[in-house]
Amino acid sequence: MKKITLSFIAFFLVFGAAIAQNADSKWAIGLGPGIYHNNQKGKIGFAHEFYISRYLNPSFDLRVNSNGGYQSSGIDFQDLTLNLRYKLYNGYIFSETAAVQPYLYGGGGYMWDNQADAFAWGAGLGFKFPVSTNTSLFIEAGYKSGIEGTRAATVPNYSQVTVTDDMLKLTGIVEFAFGKAKDSDGDGVPDKKDKCPDTPPGVAVDENGCPLDRDGDGVPDYKDDCPDQAGDPKFNGCPDTDGDGIPDKDDDCPTVAGLAKFKGCPDTDEDGVPDNKDKCPDTPKGCPVDATGCPLDSDGDGIIDCEDKCPNEKGSKENNGCPDWVSIDLSTLYFDLDKADLRPETKAELDKLVQTLSASKEYNIVVGGHACNLGTNKHNMELSERRAQAVVKYLLSKGVNNAYVGSHNYGEEKPAVPNTSENNRQKNRRVEWEVAKVKK
Repeated sequence: MKKITLSFIAFFLVFGAAIAQNADSKWAIGLGPGIYHNNQKGKIGFAHEFYISRYLNPSFDLRVNSNGGYQSSGIDFQDLTLNLRYKLYNGYIFSETAAVQPYLYGGGGYMWDNQADAFAWGAGLGFKFPVSTNTSLFIEAGYKSGIEGTRAATVPNYSQVTVTDDMLKLTGIVEFAFGKAKDSDGDGVPDKKDKCPDTPPGVAVDENGCPLDRDGDGVPDYKDDCPDQAGDPKFNGCPDTDGDGIPDKDDDCPTVAGLAKFKGCPDTDEDGVPDNKDKCPDTPKGCPVDATGCPLDSDGDGIIDCEDKCPNEKGSKENNGCPDWVSIDLSTLYFDLDKADLRPETKAELDKLVQTLSASKEYNIVVGGHACNLGTNKHNMELSERRAQAVVKYLLSKGVNNAYVGSHNYGEEKPAVPNTSENNRQKNRRVEWEVAKVKK
């Protein structure tokens, strides 16, 4: 008997060492009371069960069972068996996490009592009820075929009878699991239950072993720059409310589509100043602006440069931003009979004009020369030209720009008054200002 037992234990240890190489193996011990019915004796007795269980794969566990049966007269039998437990909660038939987990078992070993020993086998059905991660309750019912031999009878004359220890058994078991299942990523969820077994170290996970994703946008929190706002994976989980390709966290105008160069803000008038900084967002396109986005008015005349024809000179709106021309009220210049020489008073008058022109930004002077009717037409035409040129030359001699001074000659064709008297003829020997205007 000892030999058989030792051989059996050695077999188990070798086999157990081999399966211990499985990274997902798991050990457990189970013990509990039960009752049995000896079919030949027709008696019910108390039973106990103790086993060591080894996880093989989702469908099978290997168990070494030690059982004993007791009658009122004492020990009825002992056995040591090796059996397989086929788990119906293997994920194919029932869920591995079902509240009630059915299984089948079967195997064989040796049974002995105080009179004989022999091979015994058994099979049955059980139900597992998980209580916690490492603790479960079992209810197991089965049939066992045991020792067959001759024993002393209890009837008179002590004749020998043949006895077979076949029985039905019902047991309640508490199982305690020990050992640690493989957890490749160290997140506290064993690999066989971990839907994300490659989670980086230190990352918080859910019950399935997958990284937390608080906002449910498909980007795990540890990769999500905006873990509390559902966003777009291409922006590391951050939203882009206005759809301009710039995530809200980097967008100065997150609700209005804009340009990357302005941090997501638009530039409606395209003046190079974004709307959020533009004090004049409706500037006409193409107009130069200052740092605040308002059109330049270089001369400060209230007319913006892009609409000002004289952007560097103050002017009026009526004259498109250019200075207004101012007419000069000048006296007619008179000459002596058949002369083109300037009188002293004429020079004095012209000196005043030179001062006015020098103080002006721009000017335009045109003089007209005239004569009375004494002499021929040809002579008077030439005389009126000399008179006009005398005025022009004097102005030029004083620094007036000839680009802005012109003259005409009319002879006796345009008298100021009729040439009916000497007094009137003196009024017609003249130079008149046809154009005399300046820009201040």
